[in-house]
Amino acid sequence: AYVSIGQPIDGTQVLILNSNHQLQPIGVAGELCIAGTGLARGYVNLPELTERAFTQNPFKPEARMYRTGDAARWMADGTLEYLGRIDDQVKIRGYRVETKEIESVIRCINGVKDAAVVAHVTASGQTELSAYVVTKPELSTNAVRSELQNKLPVFMHPAFIEKLDSLPLSPNGKLDRGALPRPVHNR
Repeated sequence: AYVSIGQPIDGTQVLILNSNHQLQPIGVAGELCIAGTGLARGYVNLPELTERAFTQNPFKPEARMYRTGDAARWMADGTLEYLGRIDDQVKIRGYRVETKEIESVIRCINGVKDAAVVAHVTASGQTELSAYVVTKPELSTNAVRSELQNKLPVFMHPAFIEKLDSLPLSPNGKLDRGALPRPVHNR
């Protein structure tokens, strides 16, 4: 279930762009970019982040736009639908979390061969992290959880950890996150 975020307010231009900065047609996902008179000048005292997020508007070279990092699409009725992050950043209990950071910490645990972390929305609407690990046979998910408790803040702890024989890959050899099993409760 995706979230409708309505229509842009007056003075705000919303663009849904693909990776080549081309407009996406109705119903096709892309990055949510914002432009217009209400656009901020950038992040205070963060010039590198400002340079990455506030870029030239490809349709108005004299203007700038803000690249949100969010995936969205236009609906036929003129509203926007939020689809999630285009990167691996998710919001957990009010904190922005980069799932690749958690994967990196898991991979450093002795006995872990590979790992993937994804966010799942529960039936109650909460976002929880799930970790999928490929380990040596003797390493249990409880041992992985114990190691993470010493290395990560609580909000970055996966609610679910599942052991797999291998991570699913797409035909081009990249992790196929959509083929990962739904989480199994094992707290």
